[in-house]
Amino acid sequence: MRLEILPVPGIGHVSEGDDLAALIANAAPWLRDGDVLVVTSKIVSKSEGRLVDVPADGPERLAARDEVLAAETARVVATRGATRIVQTHHGFVMASAGIDASNVDKTRLVLLPADPDASARALRAALRDRYHVDVAVIITDTMGRPWRNGLTDVALGVAGMDAIRDHRGEVDPYGNELQLTQMAVVDELAGAGELIKGKCDQVPVAVVRGYLTAPRPDDGAGAATLVRDAAMDLFSLGTAEARAAGLAAAATLPDAPNPTPPDRDAVRRAIAAVAGVVAPGTEFTLVTDEAVRTEMVTAVPGWPAEAAALVLGSPAAPAGPAELVRFGADLHRLRAALAAEGVASLPLPPPAGTPAAACLAL
Repeated sequence: MRLEILPVPGIGHVSEGDDLAALIANAAPWLRDGDVLVVTSKIVSKSEGRLVDVPADGPERLAARDEVLAAETARVVATRGATRIVQTHHGFVMASAGIDASNVDKTRLVLLPADPDASARALRAALRDRYHVDVAVIITDTMGRPWRNGLTDVALGVAGMDAIRDHRGEVDPYGNELQLTQMAVVDELAGAGELIKGKCDQVPVAVVRGYLTAPRPDDGAGAATLVRDAAMDLFSLGTAEARAAGLAAAATLPDAPNPTPPDRDAVRRAIAAVAGVVAPGTEFTLVTDEAVRTEMVTAVPGWPAEAAALVLGSPAAPAGPAELVRFGADLHRLRAALAAEGVASLPLPPPAGTPAAACLAL
């Protein structure tokens, strides 16, 4: 494969209502069937009127921008100072919902296209129907990446090619069957186009030639396939936000304590599930009646012998308050394990005269 990355200069300023297909076709009459057209989302947004008027400066501008950001946000992922990482209504996770104030008048903000896949399909259709050239179209924007400095362009919308090249089931030269490899080729092509377009060169469109022999006859599923389902996202919140959410969930009290006694076997299973990760010396205190009777439960090898004898249900369990220890996050682990076993729990203060500890009402 031999790739060429070609700039499309001469498009000039794009305004609301401009015919983007005509602008591109006139600037690049040399387009060929099978080319991949890489288009900056900003000119798509401008042509579609995705612009918001705001004050040019001052606190009023900041307030207006915050209102626009809130409207474009489906979910806040992380906040650090003035930086907001959010999930847009499209499903993209990015800084400031992709709202842009560069290369536009100071009294306006540019939003992402409302439906980038639909925009890509419309542009492809216009070029094919009116200019008789069949290309794939990728609409791009700039994003940061978790764990890596720097920015790169990625695909927001795609038409005429698959967003992902799936290698699963293929066999590598060593005879190994590929199990997980799915390449986001449209993101790679978006980044390649950015090498030519730049940020200050006023070249919003590039062409990658040589990757495709021909576009798909249909438009394909679009860039929506790149958005990871929330159930599969292991990093759906920032660190501080995840910690706060966990603490809030742990502190949420049900309307009333569980009126039925706990299933002690279920409690044992829950404790066994966390026994390998809690800190040695941790003592779980189960509050099982109104008199706040405590039963210490231990399940970690190496705990003190006197504590190890105090197993749930053991005749040796103390009738009165016992010495308890503070153990922080282990309470959250136990609560999660109890919930998995169907055991309701809520935090209670420790018995009078004992230090702060892990108390669960069951």
